[in-house]
Parts: sequence; structure tokens; C-alpha cells
Amino acid sequence: MFRLWARIFKDGHLLKDTCIEDGRKDTRTHKVFHALDEVCCQFDLGRPIWLDKTISDFKRHSKVRFTEDNFIEGIDFDYLEIQIIEED
Repeated sequence: MFRLWARIFKDGHLLKDTCIEDGRKDTRTHKVFHALDEVCCQFDLGRPIWLDKTISDFKRHSKVRFTEDNFIEGIDFDYLEIQIIEED
């Protein structure tokens, strides 16, 4: 089972969180993108842009923060953090 935890923070406080599970036979990358799409749908957000720094952070730690620089539209929080908490 693949599980991704997503959290939205503002001023050091957790505003929202969700956990997306994916049991499909697919690549890790496809599962991450699918889970991120689900998170954006649940939180009513535009899809964030993967910058070079976010890609390298995610590869290194299986965790990344998307800040205002990653979104085309304005956001009313400090950052969206995603983290893989379980992989097949």
C-alpha cells in the first residue's frame, strides 16, 4: 500500500490534513502525482509546480513543502507539505 500524507500550515499551525492511499500497481512517480491531484481536489487548490529544489528535496527525504512560489494562483497559507508515509 502507498500512503501520502498532506498538510497545510499557516503561522506554524496545522490547518488541514489528509492521507491518500493508493493500492494500484503503478510507478512511485505516478502514485505521487495521482495523490497530489487528489490532495489538490480535496483542499480546492491549484496544482503546484515542481521546481528543481522541490524535486531534489522530495528525492532526498520523500517529503517536500510547496510554498507560494510553487503556485500560480495566490494561496492563503504558508505552505503545503506532502510526505510519503508508506510504500509498497
